[in-house]
Amino acid sequence: MSFFDDSNPLAPDPPIEPSNDTQNSPDDLAAKIVVGAPEPALEPSGEPMMLAGVPPSPPPPHQPGVPEDLRIPWGWPHFAAFLIFGIVSFILTQVGATLYLLSQSHDTHPTQKDLEHLAASKPIIPITANVLLYALIILFLYVSIPILKNLPFWRTFGWRKLMPAPGAPSNPWLYFAGGIGLSLCVAIVSSRIKTPENLPIEELFKSRVGAFLLMGMAVLIAPLVEETVFRGYLYPLFAKNLGAVPGIVITGVLFGLMHAPQLGWTWGLVAMLITVGIIFTFARARSGTVLASYLLHLGYNSMIAVTAIVATHGFTKMPPHP
Repeated sequence: MSFFDDSNPLAPDPPIEPSNDTQNSPDDLAAKIVVGAPEPALEPSGEPMMLAGVPPSPPPPHQPGVPEDLRIPWGWPHFAAFLIFGIVSFILTQVGATLYLLSQSHDTHPTQKDLEHLAASKPIIPITANVLLYALIILFLYVSIPILKNLPFWRTFGWRKLMPAPGAPSNPWLYFAGGIGLSLCVAIVSSRIKTPENLPIEELFKSRVGAFLLMGMAVLIAPLVEETVFRGYLYPLFAKNLGAVPGIVITGVLFGLMHAPQLGWTWGLVAMLITVGIIFTFARARSGTVLASYLLHLGYNSMIAVTAIVATHGFTKMPPHP
C-alpha cells in the first residue's frame, strides 16, 4: 500500500459475501454424501474398468438343478488329463524307487522276490515313493483347478463343515466311531478269507521301522489325500454326470482296486475294500461333505494301526501267517 492509496487502513474490512457453496441447503449437502462403494468407472464400451494386473474374480458357477456339493468346475477332459498324469506319476515314482533299490543290490540280475526283500529291508524307499505320488497328484489338482480358476482349494473339493442333513449325523465323533466299528467288522470277515502267503504289504511288516512308517502314513497322510481324490474329485464328477448311485458305486470300486496290488489281487480282500469304499462314498453323498468320509476313513485306519501295534507289542512279535 502506498501513500497515494485512497483506502483507509483503519477502516474495517468489507464483509465477505457468502459463496454459493455455503448457501447450500442441508438437502443439497445430503445429496452430495456418498453412502457405500462408488459405482465403478466404465470403459467406452460400457464394461467396468479393471485395474491393470488384477484379474477379475470368477463368477459363482450357475448350475440349476445340481446340488451345491456337486457344482464342480471340472469335467471329463480334466479327468482324462488327471488320469494320464496319475499313471505317468505312478510309473516315474515306481521306476525311481526300483532304480535306487537296484543300485543298493549286490546281485547283477535280481528277481522280483529279491527286490521285495530289498524293499522290506529299506522300507523308507517304497513309502517315500508312495508319499511322493500322493504329493504329485495333489499338486496337479491344486494347480489345474484352484490356481488356474482362482478358487479356494478345500471348499472346491468338497471339504465343508458338518451340517444337519436328513439321514446324516452332524456329530464328527459319530463318524470317527463308525470308522472304528467298520474296521472291526472288516477284520472279522477278513479273518475268514484265505489269503496267500507273503502279500506285498506284509513285506513292510517284516521291518519294525517299516511297519511304523506304514502305520504313520496310513493315519496321517492316506485319509487326507485319498478322500480329497476319491470323494472330493472323482465322486462329484461321476455323480453329476451319471447319477448319485452310480457315482457311489464307481468311486467305491476304484477305491478298492487302487489297493488291490498291495493285497496281491486277493479278490476276497479287494471286495472288502470295495465295500469299505462304497460306505465311505455313501457317507460323503449323504452328508454333502468330504469331512464325513474323512472321519470314517481316519477312524478305520486308526483302529487298524492301534490293533496292529497292540497285537504285536510294538511290532516286536509278528504273528505267524495263518
